[in-house]
Amino acid sequence: MSAPQENSLDREIAAALDGVDLQDLGSDTDSAPATGQGSDKLWPGVVTGISGDDVIVELGPRMQGVCSLREFEAPPAVGASLRFAMRGREDDLWVLSIQAAKEVTAWESLELGSHVKARVSGQNQGGLELRIGNNEAFMPASQVSLNRDLDPSTLIGQTLTCEVVELDRNRKRCVISRRRVEESERSHAMQESIGKLHTNMVLKGKVTRLESFGAFVDLGNGLEGLMHVSNISRKRVENPADLLAPGQEIEVKVLEIKDGGKRIGLGMKQLEPDPWDQVPSRYPAERQVTGKITRLMDFGAFVELEPGLEGLLHVSQLGTERVRRASDVLTEGEEVTVRIVNVDPGARRIALSRLDVRGAIIGSEDAVDADVIEEALAKPEAGNLGTNLGSLFKQAMQKGGEGPGDA
Repeated sequence: MSAPQENSLDREIAAALDGVDLQDLGSDTDSAPATGQGSDKLWPGVVTGISGDDVIVELGPRMQGVCSLREFEAPPAVGASLRFAMRGREDDLWVLSIQAAKEVTAWESLELGSHVKARVSGQNQGGLELRIGNNEAFMPASQVSLNRDLDPSTLIGQTLTCEVVELDRNRKRCVISRRRVEESERSHAMQESIGKLHTNMVLKGKVTRLESFGAFVDLGNGLEGLMHVSNISRKRVENPADLLAPGQEIEVKVLEIKDGGKRIGLGMKQLEPDPWDQVPSRYPAERQVTGKITRLMDFGAFVELEPGLEGLLHVSQLGTERVRRASDVLTEGEEVTVRIVNVDPGARRIALSRLDVRGAIIGSEDAVDADVIEEALAKPEAGNLGTNLGSLFKQAMQKGGEGPGDA
């Protein structure tokens, strides 16, 4: 654990223990009475026999004791060497306890960072009171759980696995943390999950947070990935909130795994059909299509032909006269009819033009006149071709020269 974390924990413990006397914790509980030998002192003994509910123990020359058979998981073998805690003296026999000895051993074996079983016995203003055997321990409220919404009082009576974060045997001071154990378990589960993770894997997740640049997605077991705004949908997305909401369950594809799983890139659009798969057949050169202006730049305009598919209308292809900026003749959201000039599937580029093959703006009168001439050229059998073309050119010139007063 790093120094800043240690200092933070020290401050949390100090705040939690403010006004709390660890020596008084559990003073009203049924702890065993101390004897003149010291309640924490263990004595070696040899089992010499069993009489009814009593296990007879030889403690030394002319020194015997008895321990209740009910304290053993199974009857001990005669000759077994064990350690006992003394709990008093009756009829020249020492009253012994092997369970109390186990509790003393557990207390003596405590080390910083070790995991112990502790039963929650109560709650105070700073956190929870617990017992490790017959010894008292304390858990600051901040160390109870990773779940900040958990009510600590619901844990009273439960036995928890905790980590020792502060220990002073002389003062019988022991501070433990359940949150540390949960963090360790989550880290272990996360490492296992990362080991099973690979690119192109499809997973289910839940949106946890939205930012302007994308969405954070909970993948479970402590794993969280980032889905950049450009990978949310095939169609252009300006704001992730337009398509996603916190708590929404979604299906995503793993795009990349970096820094040992600390950075996981995700995408949704990769699960949608790719419109570029059919672009060459659906958008051949010279075809006229209608699209919507999505972005205006000085060098041209981007036209959405269908969701997820855009083409570039260069400024040089906007009109018959010089256009300096696309915004001079177009507006975002405007629908325009354009001509497919070139399609490059490899580079995912579609070049568009607002001009027809003769250079006239598509849909203008010039373009219509050109269509009429084209139709006449396609039908040379319809009368005298020269006369017909001359008439058409004359009509076109007269139309171009008409003024406001011409009828």
